[in-house]
Amino acid sequence: MEQGYLSLILHAHLPFVRHPEYPEYLEEDWLYEAISETYIPLLFAFENLVNSGVDFRITMTITPSLSEMLVDPLLQSRYSARIAKLVELSEKELERTEGTAFESAARMHYDHFSMAQSLFENKYDRNLIKGFKQLQDRGVLEIITCGATHGFLPLMSSRKVQQVQIEVGCDNYAKHFGCWPKGIWLPECAYRPGIDQLLADAGIKYFIIDSHGIMFGEPRPKRGIYAPVITPSGVAAFARDIETSEQVWSADIGYPGHPDYREFYRDVGWDADYEYIKPYLHSDGVRRNLGLKYYRVTGKVALDHKEAYIPEWASNICKEHAGHFLSSRQGQMRYLNQVLGRKPIVISPYDAELFGHWWYEGPMFLNNLIHFSQFQDEVRFITPSDYLQIYSDNQSQTPSSSTWGAEGYNRVWINGGTDWIYPHQHMAERRMIELAKSYPNADGLLRRALNQAARELLLAQSSDWAFIITTGTMVPYAIKRFKDHIHRFTRIYEEIKGYRIDEAWLADVESKDTIFQEIDYRIYS
Repeated sequence: MEQGYLSLILHAHLPFVRHPEYPEYLEEDWLYEAISETYIPLLFAFENLVNSGVDFRITMTITPSLSEMLVDPLLQSRYSARIAKLVELSEKELERTEGTAFESAARMHYDHFSMAQSLFENKYDRNLIKGFKQLQDRGVLEIITCGATHGFLPLMSSRKVQQVQIEVGCDNYAKHFGCWPKGIWLPECAYRPGIDQLLADAGIKYFIIDSHGIMFGEPRPKRGIYAPVITPSGVAAFARDIETSEQVWSADIGYPGHPDYREFYRDVGWDADYEYIKPYLHSDGVRRNLGLKYYRVTGKVALDHKEAYIPEWASNICKEHAGHFLSSRQGQMRYLNQVLGRKPIVISPYDAELFGHWWYEGPMFLNNLIHFSQFQDEVRFITPSDYLQIYSDNQSQTPSSSTWGAEGYNRVWINGGTDWIYPHQHMAERRMIELAKSYPNADGLLRRALNQAARELLLAQSSDWAFIITTGTMVPYAIKRFKDHIHRFTRIYEEIKGYRIDEAWLADVESKDTIFQEIDYRIYS
């Protein structure tokens, strides 16, 4: 008998990275890796489930910045060249590894990259948005939107600029998916009271929040985090479940740490003979990850003591983990149903890139989990909007300020290493509103400049730059990107105010920062 509902939410996001001024660019690899390792494998898994007659519902964010990259002809052509090189390399690896412990892993990589190339070039005509839209149209995916450039809303200077992030995100969603979004993933799940009214004004029905946002809200939640609350604006808030997060995310007890899974940090780009691998590196010849990995996690041992990856072992463990996850949800639902007096909803949100990129077997896990769910009747997969149709009588509450970052609040995005960002961002935000009010009916070159100023501000607002600085990964790039967009915005502002727009320079900037071609600067007025 049905005991409750499980809502898997995959948050697919990357910052807008596009560098036509260079023939290749390291940070563009973020997109190409995610296409090969996450987006295409997810599409492949979901399509197979649909073609097998499996009934399921999953929610997925595809952020506006990611959507814009996935339909960009330049990035599509560069990925096409990238996947062709990987197919070539993986075919050579079949011969190199023949008769060794790595032979089966080499065959797996060749099959994987060949499949990715075929789907990208032939089935989806290089446009993966087409594939995800088809799944939404068929009723298995519910795609939700996000802030335009994943801007951290609570740290913006005014409600107007927060509103623009939300409305541009919704408009861009409609451009790509042909309908209005029902839900939104607040960037970094960052909420503070009042943001819900902006969502209501944009026609959003629900958003995702971290668990303590509801647990510490006013009044206290009667059903904990296992039912949504209705905010003062009428928009529903759904909270992340802690138990399911730990089973998949945790570095200590999470599934991806099993010894038989593929080790992320050992890659042929670093392990192979340099002259052999050099043709597949960037032109600078610097070693980097290529996506062919021959070792398994093995346990908490040094990277140079890993053992060979056996795909069959990983496949078997993946089935065990999917079964364990489903069994755990059944027990969880039975208990919660008794305690709450009605069927609970367990919200399980994850970064989509965990499935495939960081955890290679992740898409296989999802495929197994959904397939296994067809042989039981206690747990049903639904979306948050499905739940709102089943239960309309939910508690009213004002959630507390919260994020899903470390410690649950804003420290990841504002701290001693990032606090210098916000005075510059806030000044640009005020100046953008000033420009929009000063030139309500611009056309021609002036209109182009104002629209580009809006793009530069949105790109500067991306939460990714502060996040990267705090985590210490690609810090020089994050600093450069923020400064570039602020400098470009400031020059446009000063040229507009000085009645001397440099059209050649503006055209160069327009050719680089091409995001949101549909934007109208007057949204800031």
